[in-house]
Amino acid sequence: MTARDFFSRWRVRIGYLLAVVLLLLARPTVRSIILGAAVGTIGLAIRAYAAGYLHKQEVLTTTGPYAYTRNPLYLGSGILALGAAVAMHSWLAAALILVYFAVVYSFVMRREEMELRAKHGAAFDAYAAAVPLFFPRLTPRSLPGGASGFFSWAQYKRNHEYEAPAGFLFFLILLAVIWRWRAL
Repeated sequence: MTARDFFSRWRVRIGYLLAVVLLLLARPTVRSIILGAAVGTIGLAIRAYAAGYLHKQEVLTTTGPYAYTRNPLYLGSGILALGAAVAMHSWLAAALILVYFAVVYSFVMRREEMELRAKHGAAFDAYAAAVPLFFPRLTPRSLPGGASGFFSWAQYKRNHEYEAPAGFLFFLILLAVIWRWRAL
């Protein structure tokens, strides 16, 4: 099993274990929770926008946010992780979550690239040459012969994206409980 396969299979389970460690390290304040929630909301909005375009395993999605970055869901997740780091108000917790994200998702993105290249061949190669892997372009890139797409709430639901805001809200509530408990 390669590192790409390992992290693709185990990233969520490792993330749950990491969340416990992060919550133990967290030293939230009301201000850090509010600021973290604001940053995280930006990440959630990017994820929602991307999920409404994404037709997993059906077509090569190159429109909407996918015209700026090949991985807008992970870009949104990165901003969400940054929001969690701010909300926790702990340098050690922030370092752990950001290192986890950088290491795990670099492997995951490369594995998914291999799968997309195998499925879509030259179309994916042209897309990969025109659109950056993670950090977005400032202007969208439209590709000749690229699939046209549009945002769909039904697609958002099919992709189970509603789970991300629910999970982040639960995390923020746990931080508020930790803040209150430490204040007693």
